[in-house]
Amino acid sequence: MSSAAIKAVALGGGHGLHAALCALRLITDDLTAVVTVADDGGSSGRIRRELKVLPPGDLRMALAALAGASPEHRAWADLLQHRIGGSGVLAGHPVGNLMLTGLLERESPVAALEQLSRLVGAVGRVLPMSPVPLDLVGEADRFDPDDLTRRRLIRGQSSIAATPGRVLSVRLLPPGAPACADAVDAVRAADLVVLGPGSWFTSVLPHLLLRELGTAIATTKARLVVVLNLVPQVGETDDYQPHDLLALLQRHAEPFGGLPIDTVLADLDSVYDVEELHRYVRGVGAGLVVSKLAADDSVERHDPVRLSRAIREVLLSPRRAVTAAG
Repeated sequence: MSSAAIKAVALGGGHGLHAALCALRLITDDLTAVVTVADDGGSSGRIRRELKVLPPGDLRMALAALAGASPEHRAWADLLQHRIGGSGVLAGHPVGNLMLTGLLERESPVAALEQLSRLVGAVGRVLPMSPVPLDLVGEADRFDPDDLTRRRLIRGQSSIAATPGRVLSVRLLPPGAPACADAVDAVRAADLVVLGPGSWFTSVLPHLLLRELGTAIATTKARLVVVLNLVPQVGETDDYQPHDLLALLQRHAEPFGGLPIDTVLADLDSVYDVEELHRYVRGVGAGLVVSKLAADDSVERHDPVRLSRAIREVLLSPRRAVTAAG
């Protein structure tokens, strides 16, 4: 299959999705970003508290990652990312968050994102995972050295990311929230579906919690690639090994029969026990690629060229998983 013919979908949010999109756009122009809409911190949280619109921050970052290469498009993308200065009520808001919020008050989420995509000359599409704002509820070990069996519930993405103890699982509110129909269709039509990197509980797992979207991912005929993180997220995955993160994916996908992972991509310097990871990956019928994926100037950032090269190798290799892991 030629690169030009590949229909790719990347699911996630924040900086992790931005990294995946920067790599995938080096492979194909037929690219769809499906973005989490549960952010309640920073500028997005301030906007959500005042207006009943989707949190715009992660959507804005995905648009910037897919912006066209012309000077005009790059200028618009830079403006989207620019944060307003000063100390007033608008201080700290990225311009793109305000622009997208205005569009969301006038248009449907898909139409609003299409308008802003045209402005930045985006390669591919940016879609929300749901047309309605969502909230995350996490279950975590209670941070009590005298009682390690106690658990607690934490509501809100920003609270989950900052909680003491270890996050065990997440769920979405409102129950039964709809998935974005265009996002579900994109996954169903894809040749390549990429999960991760990103904050595991707040950016990656939520895509499996919407019935229609989770079903589409779990039953996809595409090459399903999972990109592991370079470093643990403080407060979320400090105590988790790479194979534990994959087990969390499968556990959250159990209502759909598990995930048919084709290949797991991991950075050479981020895996301490390659054999243990390989045993788990082999056990779910997937392949494992361990190579240098981090940028030279940061152990916390994927290099887009290296990540795209690893994904290309997957596309050129024989398919592995053909059924979901039980």
